[in-house]
Amino acid sequence: MNEVFQLNHVSKKYENDGKEFIALKDVSLSIREGEIFGIIGMSGAGKSTLVRTLNRLENVSGGSVSFYGQNLAELKPRELRNVRREIAMIFQGFNLLAQKTVLSNVMQPLRIAGVPRAIRKQKALEMLKVVGLEDKWNEYPARLSGGQRQRVAIARALAADPKVLLCDEATSALDPKITGEILDLLKEINRTRKLTIVIITHEMSVVEEICDRVAIVDNGELSEIGEVKEIFRNPKSKAAQKLVFPSNPFDPSTSDSRLIRLVFDGSAANRPFIAELVEKTGSKVAILSANTKSVGGIGYGQMVVELPNNPEEQEKIIEFFETGGLTVQEVRHA
Repeated sequence: MNEVFQLNHVSKKYENDGKEFIALKDVSLSIREGEIFGIIGMSGAGKSTLVRTLNRLENVSGGSVSFYGQNLAELKPRELRNVRREIAMIFQGFNLLAQKTVLSNVMQPLRIAGVPRAIRKQKALEMLKVVGLEDKWNEYPARLSGGQRQRVAIARALAADPKVLLCDEATSALDPKITGEILDLLKEINRTRKLTIVIITHEMSVVEEICDRVAIVDNGELSEIGEVKEIFRNPKSKAAQKLVFPSNPFDPSTSDSRLIRLVFDGSAANRPFIAELVEKTGSKVAILSANTKSVGGIGYGQMVVELPNNPEEQEKIIEFFETGGLTVQEVRHA
């Protein structure tokens, strides 16, 4: 599979009033052609800076960023403009021109590229059909809902036939139902147009719903990278665990209580393994948190339980769950 982006030991430093701020530290990763790749981190983690290096809106301070093998830092202005036409972006704030109709907004990148009006109109109408807004072509953005405006932004991004779509917090301003619809649209575009999509977000639910692989950025560093289902099942870094672990609505009974997280996929979803634990071992656990969700189209469940205080009994319980095919992970609590 071709690599669209290759980042090698990328760093980014800013200076302000003589003070240095390091936004990215030694980040290396690759993004493959045709995949939906997530970049996730908390606010200020460096994810937006990272995505802006992909089209050289930010020049790196160290390392290199390549697009289909071309080092972006070595491109001349005209070559860089050509590359940027192949890398479209959509944003949280939609960035539509309020004084122009939906059709004119979608035609805008084609107008800038010098495409004849008849051709760009035809292409814009085609893209509006792709996003399900062909009947809104003569409306103005102010008359559209947030979800519709984001669809217009997607149509505009697709109009120039890019190879990559960068989505910077593109669903953060939308409610959960509309977010789901936009993510479904992006999945369909990825499937039908073979478009590489990069999702930048602070919401793990977005990554779990749509992404094939994910990079977790924390304090400017790459904490973890891998397939979403594997990171959900067994997050190794503290940053990944903070994003993946369920919040515990109940406190453990003592400060030194031992908590574990159990993860199971759809094949075990209907199995009464807590009841089986009691029946086969005589041991009991306290359930502190539990939920189910879809990760990459597969149903997963997770549960945080508190173990009895006896160390031997703890190991017997963990062995029972692991033998039963569940992923078992220690949970650190305050």
